[in-house]
Formats: sequence, C-alpha cells, structure tokens
Amino acid sequence: MVSAHPYGRVFALHRRPQLADCAPSGRARLDALARWVQDVAYADMEAAGLDRLAIWVLRRHRIRVLRFPVFGERCEVRTFCSGIGRMWAERRTTVTLAPASPAATAEDTSDQSPVTAANPQAGSPLVETVGLWVHLDPEHRLPSPITEAEREIYAAAAGNRSISSRLRHPRPGADATEIGRAWHFRRTEVDIADHVNNAAYWEPLEDELIESMPALSQVDAELEFRVPAQPGPVRILGAGPRRWLTATDGREIYASALLINAVSSPAQTVPAAPSTP
Repeated sequence: MVSAHPYGRVFALHRRPQLADCAPSGRARLDALARWVQDVAYADMEAAGLDRLAIWVLRRHRIRVLRFPVFGERCEVRTFCSGIGRMWAERRTTVTLAPASPAATAEDTSDQSPVTAANPQAGSPLVETVGLWVHLDPEHRLPSPITEAEREIYAAAAGNRSISSRLRHPRPGADATEIGRAWHFRRTEVDIADHVNNAAYWEPLEDELIESMPALSQVDAELEFRVPAQPGPVRILGAGPRRWLTATDGREIYASALLINAVSSPAQTVPAAPSTP
C-alpha cells in the first residue's frame, strides 16, 4: 500500500460509524467500511467534475484494519489515486480519527462536521485500503481508456506508477468444499448499476467473523470481483483462508476472498446507543 505523492490530489470526507454500521461489539463492520470507500471515491470524482465521464467498478479491494472505528467516533476518510493503467486505476483510502475543531458543537451530527473535542490520536491510521477500479464507458458499460481529463487530475498522485488489472486469486481447487453457510443476496443490495453492490460481498465474510471471533480487533482481507451477482441464493466454498461465492450450480464465480490475518482481543464495551423516538 503506497503512500500519497507529496504533490498529488488527496480528497477527504468525514464519516461516523452509525447504528446500522456496527457489529454488536460496537466496531464498524467491513461492509460499512467498504461503503465509506466507494462513497469517498465517487465524491472525489464529483468534486473534480469527472463523475459523468465514466462508471468505475471495483475489480479488487483489500481492507487492512489496524484498529476498528467504533460507534459514534468521528473519522476522516482520505483517498488518492495510487496508480493508473490504460483502462483501470488504483485508489488508496485511509481512515483516521478526525482532527479536533473548536467550532464543532455537541448538537452538530452531520457527516461533514469535525470532532467535538481534542483527540491526541487524531490523524493516526485506523484502516488502510487499496482498490483496483475498472473504467467503463457510461453508455455501453464496457471497459474504456481513461481520458486525458482524468489523467490530468490524478496522474500526479499516481506518480507515474503503472498497474495491472489481472486477477490474482485462484479458482476453487479440489480441496475447496462447501462450508455449510447458506447465503442469499437480497434485492435491497442491488445498486443503480443493477447488480449486487460490492460492499454486500463483504457481508458473508463479516458474518463468519462475527460468529467465530466476536471480539475481532484487527483484520486484513482482500476480495476480488469476477462476475456481477444478482439477488438470490449463492454457494460459499472454502479452503483454508480462502472463500469463493459462486452460483448455486457452481458455474459462475461471483467473487473470491482471502483472509490474510485476523486478531481477536478482549471484548470491548459497546458504546451506548442514543435514545430514539
């Protein structure tokens, strides 16, 4: 995971783990972090005036959690382009504790608002991610060359670093077996591209981790996306640290996951949820 170029474009948003984003322990779930990553990527393109030039879809996404953001914690999500190919690009995203601001008030709960009190750990990385995104023509939804306008905005941050779009995860081998965990993608997980959103693919892994490691404190995992899934049942195959989401007949592989590392610590105290009407 490369560092930002000193003269390149870096874009940031503020986010807080909310009630629907957190596991019972109070930590942000992996699928919630994946949504933050796609939200800040789109917001960056929109702020640069490039959002109508292309549709970007994730090909590969790695999330490395050093310390999970917890319920209500104000975070800064920073992103930059870390490499460019002919029809694809790499984007790095870092989640840190947001810096303090005396202008914030206790009543200010917007996503864009800063933290309400000084935090000596502000700026320390909590989550590091890297994603490989494919550049699609907005009309035909097929891979298309990155435009000069896009290169002009992001080339400096990429630092002339060239990247490949090739998949790295293997297909299921003879040792892959069904792990006995039924899964069903819901219609509510389909996004405006008319297929299951990439963040939803983290849910089967998150579900397994919540059950097996309820006090999960650190994790490093990578997903690769192959064929877009539609709502309905899927099979989960496993072999060691690898998982595959496939069609029920096994003919299509929708995505694969590699659990690189996972660390459990003593259970945290769940932050108190606010009362709701």
